[in-house]
Amino acid sequence: MHTGHCLCGDIGFTVDAPLQGASACHCGQCRKMSGHLWASAYAPKENITITGPVAWFEATPAAKRGFCPRCGSFLFWTAHDETTMSVALGALDEPTGLKIEKHIFVADKGDYYDIADGLPQQDQ
Repeated sequence: MHTGHCLCGDIGFTVDAPLQGASACHCGQCRKMSGHLWASAYAPKENITITGPVAWFEATPAAKRGFCPRCGSFLFWTAHDETTMSVALGALDEPTGLKIEKHIFVADKGDYYDIADGLPQQDQ
């Protein structure tokens, strides 16, 4: 089981299933929302319990992003047609036992950094 929370502590969450697909997303929306890349992993929505007043932002008609309305922590991402939800790796209590497996949306990455860790990179 994994637990996590936002910076101010108003939102907490537990994940009672294995987190999968740990990735670093370099898309423009994640960079704008988080201030850099966004690292996350996913689990079935039914295995994620959230407490606190999550605010949801729908950047596109396909997906929404959950954040804390008090401190602004970007915590969750989910597509409307998926049964999974991604959680921010940085919001998890440690130790997580997770490692980034891949980089996604690298075609949109910022020009101010390089990806040089040797992990797989996907344009989308």
